[in-house]
This record gives sequence, C-alpha cells and structure tokens, in this order.
Amino acid sequence: MKAILALENGAVFEGESFGADGEAYGEVVFNTSMMGYQEILTDPSYRGQIVTMTYPLIGNYGINEEDSESSRPFLSGFVVREYTPCPSNWRASKSLAQYLKEEGIVAIQGVDTRALTRMLRTGGVKKGIISTEDLSPDSLIKKAIDSPSLIGRDLVREVTTNKVYTIPPPPSQAPPPKIAVYDFGVKKNILRKLYQHGAQLVVVPAATPADEILRFEPDGIVLSNGPGDPAGVGYAIENVRLLLGKKPILGICLGHQILGLAMGGKTYKLKFGHRGGNQPVKDLITGRVEITAQNHGFCVDLKSLPRDKVFISHINLNDHTVEGMTNSEERVISVQYHPEASPGPHDANYLFGRYMEMVRGEMSR
Repeated sequence: MKAILALENGAVFEGESFGADGEAYGEVVFNTSMMGYQEILTDPSYRGQIVTMTYPLIGNYGINEEDSESSRPFLSGFVVREYTPCPSNWRASKSLAQYLKEEGIVAIQGVDTRALTRMLRTGGVKKGIISTEDLSPDSLIKKAIDSPSLIGRDLVREVTTNKVYTIPPPPSQAPPPKIAVYDFGVKKNILRKLYQHGAQLVVVPAATPADEILRFEPDGIVLSNGPGDPAGVGYAIENVRLLLGKKPILGICLGHQILGLAMGGKTYKLKFGHRGGNQPVKDLITGRVEITAQNHGFCVDLKSLPRDKVFISHINLNDHTVEGMTNSEERVISVQYHPEASPGPHDANYLFGRYMEMVRGEMSR
C-alpha cells in the first residue's frame, strides 16, 4: 500500500506502508543507531515523534519478547529505507511489520533516508505526517503545518505510570537502599540497573508531590528519562526543587533537564538533537571519554547555571553541550545521555555505581 511522508517545509517522500493503516503526525527526527530498533520503538522518550532510522536495513532480526523497554511503542510513526519482511533470528517471535500493525504504529519504507536526514541536519527537525489514507501532498503539508509543536507540551502525562508500584530488592544480607523513581517515561533498563545494584524500588507517577515521596522514606531519588520539552512539566520542576538537598538525586535525560531547571538554570531546543548510540562524551571528573546512547532534543543552558553550586561533569565532544552535572551541596548527579543503554554501548554503566555509592554513604551516616 502506498504511503506518503510530508513535512511542514513542503518536502514530500513517497513510499510503501509496512505498519498500521492511517495517519500519524509528530516531530520528524533521526536516529543513527545501527541496531536496537525494538528498544527505540518502545522508548517512551519518543512520544510525539516520527523516528527515521539512518541505517538502511531494518527488521532483519524481527521482534522478541525480551528487548522492549516499556509495555508498548510510544512513538508516533516510523520511517526506514528498506524493511526486511523475513526476519532471521532464533529469538524472534514475530516480524517488525506484524508488531507495528498490532500496536497501531504507522510506518513507511522506501524513503530516501539519507536525503531526509541531510534535510533535518541542515534545516533542523520538522513537524511531519505519515499517511496511508490521504495521498494528496498539498493536503498533507497543510496538516503537518497545522499539527502541534512539542515546545511547551506536557507529554509526560501520556507515558507515566498511573499508580505506585514496587520492585523488591535482590536477596542480600545487608539492608537494601530504597530508591524512589519518578516515572517520566522510565525505561525498563534503568530499573534493571538499579535492581542489579541491590536497590529496592518504588516507582511513582510523574506528578507525585514531594512530601509524598518523602513519606516513602527513600534513601535516594531517581528522575527518569521522558519525552518532550522539560519546561512543559512545571509540576515536576517544582517537586524536584522541593526535594533538592533532602536525598541524593540521580537525573537521567529529561530528569537531568528538570534538575537543571529546578536548580535555577534554563533549557533550549537543539537544532536536530542527539539520537543514536555513538555520541562521544567526556567525563570531566576522570578525563575518560565514553561513547554513549542518547535521545534528546532539548539541552540545559550552560551559561544559565549557578556556577558557584553546579559543576559541569560531562560535555558532548561533538558540540560541547552539557552532558552531565553534579552539585555536592545538594547531593546531585545527572547526565543528559542514557547510561542504561538499550540500545547502545555500555561505557557509562559506571554511573549507577557512582550514584549508589553516594546513596550508601548517606545511609551509613
């Protein structure tokens, strides 16, 4: 079935549908990972976005039962150069196309993804629409123009859990540290990494008040990844501001941005964002360079941070944007990238150990 991708700047790409029928609009972005499309599809941080894969062959290992990062896909649409309809992998339980159709995700193949990526790199990300129903370029361009922007929207409420749930700690002789996790769109592997470090987890909805968090008597607080503009979740910024200094805090991706705002900084939108598993980051504490997994379109403004309190711990070596912060006075660690990977390299796994050392140090006082 024919499908069309149209952008707000008037660009039109024709191709074939390999997902659900219908229309899907969102911010068109690109991801440079060579593999890991299942984890990308199920990362809640992509809510409101149409994801383009720059690697040309997608679907060759199908979909399995173990590699999803949430309960379902949250992205708006999916764009690839060439879909592989016959997967070959002993772990696969279904094809990518079958999965997308079951989950209602509109997808298009046969697109010149190199040309699309070059356009987004040069002109910045664009609002767009994929349709298998309306095949009029002029009509679709107008729909793309009229579709809502990500700026200022609260997409977190669309992906967060609606109730508190707990994950018991692994068996251990020592009392486990209790970690309260704000679910702004948390990936499973963040929870898995914290569990592997011996934590008992209490996962809470994004709008949970600060005083309720403290009633759980946690030893630490984690602010998860999530979608959209951090300025659109004012309730989260205010709650984190109230929690600063009360418990050791780890912020990841959106959680890092919310921390930046809570500590008096500002955020801004990047031209085309960082999305992929090959972003070089320098740890300014150790001098080590690590290759990281990233997925964000907003960034903390370095100049806006109170430099007498906030220390920049990591920078991106491509564009020198802020990739990490520490605040010893408030006992804060945060990173813009994804130390949990899935997909991506494992260079940054150490961050969970660094944070848990801070938590256990607090427990021993």
